[in-house]
Amino acid sequence: MVPNGWEEKSLKDICKKTISYGIVQTGENIENGVPCVRVVDLSKNTLNPVEMIKTSDKIHQSYKKTILCEGELMMALRGEIGLVKKVTPELVGANITRGLARLSPIKSVDSDYLLWTLRSNKIKNELSRKSGGSALQEIALGSLRKVVLPIPPLPEQRKIAQILSTWDRGIATTEKLIETSKQQKKALMQQLLTGKKRLVNPETGKAFEGEWERHSMSDLVFIDRKSLGKKTPDDFEFQYISLSDVAVGSISKELEVHKFASAPSRARRVIQEGDILLSTVRPNLKGFAKVSEKHADCIASTGFSVLTPKKRVSGDYIHQYIFSSHVTGQIDSLVVGSNYPAINSSDVAGLKVYCPTYEEQQKIASVLTAADKEIEVLEAKLAHFKQEKKALMQQLLTGNRRVKVDEEVAA
Repeated sequence: MVPNGWEEKSLKDICKKTISYGIVQTGENIENGVPCVRVVDLSKNTLNPVEMIKTSDKIHQSYKKTILCEGELMMALRGEIGLVKKVTPELVGANITRGLARLSPIKSVDSDYLLWTLRSNKIKNELSRKSGGSALQEIALGSLRKVVLPIPPLPEQRKIAQILSTWDRGIATTEKLIETSKQQKKALMQQLLTGKKRLVNPETGKAFEGEWERHSMSDLVFIDRKSLGKKTPDDFEFQYISLSDVAVGSISKELEVHKFASAPSRARRVIQEGDILLSTVRPNLKGFAKVSEKHADCIASTGFSVLTPKKRVSGDYIHQYIFSSHVTGQIDSLVVGSNYPAINSSDVAGLKVYCPTYEEQQKIASVLTAADKEIEVLEAKLAHFKQEKKALMQQLLTGNRRVKVDEEVAA
């Protein structure tokens, strides 16, 4: 049912120019030629003409109908069908390739509103159906032109676009803050885990002193101290941490539950709170994480080395240290096999670690853990923003929730 005051119109009826695809053959890449936007360019965060292929002016002029103008949109016809972006000022006068369609909305349709509507789940699903349901297929121009869109009055369109764009800017700002925080933490690790920067000892009020000692990992932790044996009861039930359940510094909240008799053959490592999981399979992906109380009773894959800190060794310090370039560099040199790169427990035991006193380890770990917490808060905020924007899109772009225009409810 169409909301009061709204209309349903086909895409072709709200475009002032024929919906067309671009240049079929761009020819040789001309250094100072005309930029051509491809599907791959739309998938990037920013549209930079410098990075695009360039065609000759002759070819460009033969496709005048798709020369880009201000306020127009570009949509992918193949690959990630429905991926759509607005023409930026830098792209005015450029062209598009065969994989894209140019959309030029009429005056009564706000280009930003059209952008958001085309990004809605309802329209993306319709585009997917019209292309056969596969993202690798292609949608025909004829089918694209027939796509029906909900169109509210122009003032309401602009207000909806304004609200969603505000959320988008909040998301973009938070993403930048996360990236900045990660870079700052990386720099902090480089300083603190090498001893270049010494923290203040709360006991003395002065910076920690003394030389750091070089250890093998096996001097500092027990490795794979306990595993399930053949005498384990068949009906023993547990949550299983597989290799895919561990990302950089985190363990999945949703784990499979198994009974020993039917569990994967790799489900053998017994873990406890404070242990550190270090993936020995594709370790370049940094599937390393510290075990919290929540996962203390789980069983981990033998694809992990389980590190249990010894006395007077800070588990948090070891956890931070294995992400350092010193350890990851050692691991990279040990990885064998290109199709299934892996290291073994003896390799892990031999990893070299530089350690200060236990008290300084704790202090370093507390600073780096605090940096991790800040990043976690920002990531939770980002996830919330994205969820809120998704819900708002569903409500605003269907008219289920109306916006106020000039202090009057558009209803």
